[in-house]
Formats: sequence, structure tokens, C-alpha cells
Amino acid sequence: MLVLTHEFAPSKGGIATFTEEMARAATQLGHEVEVWAPHARNCDDEKFPFLVKRLKLKGSQDISCQLKLARELIANRRLVRQADLYLTDPGPILAMRLLQFLPTLRPKKLFITFHGSETQTFAANPFTRLTVNRLLKRADRISTPSAYTQSLLERAFPAARGKSILTPCALGSNFLESDTPKQPPTQKIRILTVGRLHPRKGQAATLEALAALPLDLQKRIEYWIVGPSNDSRYANRLEAQAQAANLDVTFFGDTSDDQLAQLYAQADIFALNSMPFRKSVEGFGLVYLEAAAHGLPIVAHDIGGVSEAVSHQQNGILVDPSAREELTAVFARIIQDPDLRNRLSQAGPTWARQNSWQESAEKLFGRA
Repeated sequence: MLVLTHEFAPSKGGIATFTEEMARAATQLGHEVEVWAPHARNCDDEKFPFLVKRLKLKGSQDISCQLKLARELIANRRLVRQADLYLTDPGPILAMRLLQFLPTLRPKKLFITFHGSETQTFAANPFTRLTVNRLLKRADRISTPSAYTQSLLERAFPAARGKSILTPCALGSNFLESDTPKQPPTQKIRILTVGRLHPRKGQAATLEALAALPLDLQKRIEYWIVGPSNDSRYANRLEAQAQAANLDVTFFGDTSDDQLAQLYAQADIFALNSMPFRKSVEGFGLVYLEAAAHGLPIVAHDIGGVSEAVSHQQNGILVDPSAREELTAVFARIIQDPDLRNRLSQAGPTWARQNSWQESAEKLFGRA
């Protein structure tokens, strides 16, 4: 099985984690797996239970990356014809949509995963929509991490109907192996957001809601923002917004896995309030499972596939993204009600462990 990806370790995003875990699970099911991924520094590829072939790609999914991947596939066309091919993210899908017309590049089987945003982006361009739909006709099976994304996909691309299945996200292998004990509560309630600094991730909406709290509640909280910045304008806007608010706000930037585990252990509430942003959507949200596994009550916007990652009133509270005052009211309630936090916290670990990567991989690939 050849797994083609533009997002893979040491990248920490949801798609990178999805790709790694599905490759691990396929190996456990008896498949001989080789992952083709962008070049990376400081990543020990020997730690994976499958082969990793690093390509001279930036992983940007732009046309240059697509062409480089296409050339690699053409140069290895005999191997491609003998393999099951798995396209895990937008870059490889865009590369294969044109190569599909070459008879010498037809794999034994073709599997594809759609995560959310790429569905709307592909559908917006008539030529891309046509060629991707044709590629989906050739696919043996197509997967999505949520019913929300599956619905998006089947509406935009009729060829996906009847062959798309759900492969829900689960906790990552490294996460399951970690054992960071919960830290005792402090005088202040710590609210944690984990996600790249991007308008869709809604850090600005969370800041706005917290800044609207009564002053006595503002003094009781700390707001921790974790995540890398790839949009300097948005990052600068957040920092200015934080300085203007009467809040204790800390930007941690990108963190190591160990640092992040410590922050989860020290936090009291997890908040990731995704917002509508152009064609970008929240297809699921693996980070919500991680927060729940750490026993953090969750506050989130009910948008995209988030309601499949957070159970409303069971381990978190979902809020309409257009209801700004309601979001502030939910924060006020959860800050002041320790019994509510405790109830949502206790349900989190069980909720977070209900899915299995091996079950998702078996549904998509079957056993070898």
C-alpha cells in the first residue's frame, strides 16, 4: 500500500495525525505500507512501523508540490500499478486527478479520504470539480471523518455516493502512551485553546467572549492560547485584542508534545470556538478528543463536524457561532459552576476513547 500525503510527521495537524494513524492501523491489519511524504528535518522515520519515503516537497499543496509528486509517480509507475494507492489529503488528490488519464498509472485499488475544507474548494472550480469527480468514480472506497463531511462530499461530487464511508478520528498513539497526571486546581481557572492561529479556529471569538465577562469573573481566569502561526496578520490582531482586553492572556506558540501534555494537565476548561471562514470548515476536530481524554470540560461552537467530536451536555457545551452573548453566558456559567465542570470532565475520557483507528482502517482497506 502506497500512502501519498503532503501532511505527515513531524507536522502536528489533524490531517498529519490522521495519515500517520491510518498507516499504523493498516500495518496492524497486515498491509505492507509505504508512506510518501514531504522532506522533513529532525524526524526519526525509523520509529514508524512502516516505510517512509521522503520526497523533495514543501508540503504546501501548491502546483509545484503537485507536479513533483506527479513526476515521482510517473517514475515509479510499475510500483503504482502493483499497489493499493491511498490519497489522504488535498495535494495528492490534485496530483492524481490528471494522472488518472494515464493507463500506466492505474493502481490495483484506490482509496481516498476527504476531511472537509477541500470538498468546498474543489467544488468551486468547474475543471477541478469535473476531474475530481472522475477520480472518485475510479476510487474503490472513499472515507470521511464525520457524517458532516460525508454529506458535503456527496452533495458536491455525485460519484462519491454509494462508496463513501465514515472513518472517525481516534486518540493518537503517542497520546495514548502518555501519562501526565492531572494537576491540582489553582486559585485561577485556566482556559486552554489548542490550534493553529487561523481565523477559522476562532481564538478571536473566544477572546471577545471572555472580554465581555463581568470584571469579577475576568479576574478569576487565565486564557492560554497554544498553536503555531502561519497568518501573521491574524496573529498580530489576536495579540492586539488580548492587550486591549482586561484579561490574563498567554500565547505559548508551537509546543512540544510534552509541553502540551503539561498544559492540558494544568488547564480547567478547553475552548475551541471555530468560526465560518471562506470555504474552510471544521470537518471533525481531533483536538477535542484530546481535551476530553484529559478530562477537560469543553466549550465549542456547533459548526461543521464539531458535534461529532463533542457531545453536547455530556462532555461539553456547544453554542451557535452567531450567538456571541450566549457564548459569554456559557463561559460565565462554567466558570462559576464547579459541579458542572466536574460532570463534563468525568464523561470526557470515556467519550474520547470510543473510536479506534484500527476499526476505521479495517472499514476502509479491509484486512490484508
